[in-house]
Order: sequence, then C-alpha cells, then structure tokens
Amino acid sequence: MSHAHHIGVLAGEVSGDILGGAVLRELKRRQASLEFTGIGGEQMSLHGLTSLYDMERLAVFGLIEPLKRLPELLSIRRSVRQHMLKSRPQLFLGIDSPDFNLTLERQLRSKGIKTAHLVSPSVWAWRPGRIHNIKKAVDLMLCLLPFECDFYERHGVKAALVGHPLIEELSALPDQGTARNYLRLPEAGQVLVCMPGSRASEIEHLGPVFTQVIMRLLASDRQMRVVVPAASLERMEQIRHFMPIEDDRFSVIEGQSRLAMVAADAILCASGTSTLEAMLIGRPMTIAYRMGWLSWQILSRMVTSPYVGLPNVIAGQAVAPEFLQGDATPENLYRAVLQSFSSAGDGQRQRFVELSERIGSDFAVRSVDAIEELLSDVDR
Repeated sequence: MSHAHHIGVLAGEVSGDILGGAVLRELKRRQASLEFTGIGGEQMSLHGLTSLYDMERLAVFGLIEPLKRLPELLSIRRSVRQHMLKSRPQLFLGIDSPDFNLTLERQLRSKGIKTAHLVSPSVWAWRPGRIHNIKKAVDLMLCLLPFECDFYERHGVKAALVGHPLIEELSALPDQGTARNYLRLPEAGQVLVCMPGSRASEIEHLGPVFTQVIMRLLASDRQMRVVVPAASLERMEQIRHFMPIEDDRFSVIEGQSRLAMVAADAILCASGTSTLEAMLIGRPMTIAYRMGWLSWQILSRMVTSPYVGLPNVIAGQAVAPEFLQGDATPENLYRAVLQSFSSAGDGQRQRFVELSERIGSDFAVRSVDAIEELLSDVDR
C-alpha cells in the first residue's frame, strides 16, 4: 500500500531544486503532515525534504563527465529506487534531469507507484522517439509551456500546463526608468542589450558578428547605448576579447542581465532562455545562433522544430526574427535590429503580451493542483 503522507521527489541540479522548493512549499501548505524523501538541495530541504544523497553528486554535465561517474550514478539511482519501493510513496515526482529521472520513474511506475515529471525534455524539438519511453515512465507530465502540453496530449500522455516560474520572478523587476538609472544609462536615446550567450563557444561564434552589428548601430545613431551583460567574470573577459569595441557608449557588465533587458528598447541575443526572458519582460528581440560546422551538420539533422527561439516556438510562427548559422550575417542582423526599434518592435511587444498570458503564472499552485488531481484519480 502507498504511504498517503509520503511523496518521493528528486532534483539533480540547482534549477530543479528551486522549482522543487516552490512545489514542496505549496504541498506542505495544503497538507502539513506530508513527508518528502529523495534527493534535492537547499530549497527543497528548507521545505521538508529528507535528502538521501547530496544533490551535488548528481550535478554532472557534458558528454565525458557522466561516463566517468556512471558507476556512482547508477549506484545512487539503484539505492533511491530501493528506498522508494520499500517506502511506497503516494507519488514520485522527478524534476528535470531526464536522463536520470525518467529511467527511475519507469522502474517505479512498473511496480505500481504513481509518477509525475516536472519540466519536459525538449522531445518536441529533437529525438522525438523518446516519447515512447516517456509514455512508459510518467502518469503525468507537468509542462511549463503550452506547446509542450499539446505535444504530449497528441501522443497520449497525460499533461498539465502549470505556467512558468519566470513570470513571478520577473514581476519583481523595476520599471525601465529605474533600471536605466541603476545601470547609469541616460533616460533619453535608444538602448540595445546584446547577449551573445553564456557559453564560451557561443561567444566565440557570435561575438565577432555581433561586434560588426554594434559598430554600425553606434555609427548610425550618436545617442545609442549598447550594454552586454556577462554571465561571469570569465565570460566578461571573453566578451571583451571577441567584442573589442572602444566606445564610451558600449559597456560590458557582470550579471544583471534581466535588469539590463528591462532598461533596453531592443535586444540582440543568442537563442536560449534569454529569448523567453525577453518575451516575458516585453522587449522586441532579434535572435541569432552560430556553432561549429560539424556540430551544425549533426544538430540540424536532429532538430524537428522549424524555430529555435522560444517565443517563435510558442507562437508556432516567426514572431521575432531569427537567423541561424549562415543566415546570421552582420547585414541581416543589423537590418532586423533597426526594425525592432520601429513599429515592427511594437508589433512584437503586443504579441509577447498574448503569448505570456497563454503561459500564465501561479506555477506552484497549478503544479500542486495537477498533482492533487492525479492523486484523486488514483483514490477513486
């Protein structure tokens, strides 16, 4: 028999721990007697999780590191599975870390334990065959974005749209004037925020192209300011190397990317999470991406989505212009950025409001509503 006051939960990295902390807090608010065991970090522990292992032991990235650590990772997963099969939780919730969690969820579900997974893998974009394993692994997929929900329902997997936690986070940001004042930017004149990516390879490929775009923009508008937020001091030095622009109106800052986006009139960015943040903040953007030739040849054959920028994926059409690989030329990007400062940018802003409403807020409340509905189906 499942333990009615016990929920198993596992997050393998910091981002998942933050999401899990919000969900556990809401679960505990509704049922104070709930107990949580599994693996998580500081946020989940704060809301009652008894962690069987240090979450840092699961935080491996890249292709080689997981292979080196494979015996330890398999041992941890085996131990967690044994714990869950012995304690029989009412539900097991896997949070992100799909390579680790989905196998564990499939094993537990085959033994009669209900499973839910929070944060969909990008199965809609590449390796769509994974849907067959997901179908075996989860009773419920908790989706942050609407097109994910549609994908799962088409494939016969129960899914719930729970909104995106970024919406609440970004609502705490100041207005544009305050953001400009904090970043010491003038109130008058156009501000472009340039985001060439948070990875070294992204900056290496996009930095020189973005530099040419910025130089043309600065030459065409004497009042324009350009701000480049860097994810770390290391990325800051790399940006200065690949974008060696000597102009008082150009600045590279450490962190504060969201504040910079609020201060901006338009954004030039690499494809990634920043496109979703820019959409939710409501700033028109131009999206670009470049990678090494061989990587592009491989990846472009694996990806099934016609778009890479999340606003476009959500809308199912090109709301924001995006230029990939050979199309990401200085000329194309320059023209698109200029248009984003005009009425075309106003059109993006209007669509972004609609798309943000389609996603919705109240992430933790909606997640727990969906979990409770799944559990009530079991009880009936």
